[in-house]
Amino acid sequence: MATIHREFELAASAARVWDALRDFRAVHERLAPGFLTACRIDEEGARILDFSNGSVARELPVSIDESLRRIAYTVTGSRMRHHHASAQVFDAGEGRSRFVWITDVLPDELAPYIAGMMDEGAAAMKKTLEAEAQKSSSGNPT
Repeated sequence: MATIHREFELAASAARVWDALRDFRAVHERLAPGFLTACRIDEEGARILDFSNGSVARELPVSIDESLRRIAYTVTGSRMRHHHASAQVFDAGEGRSRFVWITDVLPDELAPYIAGMMDEGAAAMKKTLEAEAQKSSSGNPT
């Protein structure tokens, strides 16, 4: 099983990043707009995500842990035999946070594709969350 690990720092507080990450229904608006173009919730509570490259994924929440600032989810109904991911936010000092995103996937041959998607997602998150933090710190509410 392939494990993909991404970790990056953000110029945004852990509380702000966690608030966006935990909002399972608005990930396309609050966390990674542009990379994600739409999000719908199905009858089982899974989110159906449309990606900018045309891909679609059904992500079922496994756990949202407020005390750990950690979310875990699995992708179902795809060509993957197994997909489990978690994302966690840590405080990294005044107005900064560290984002840790880990995905386990089978078959191993899909790892490069998933890693590329995670890299694009991380870039979108960094851009969005830091821009929001900058707006907030400058006193500009829009």
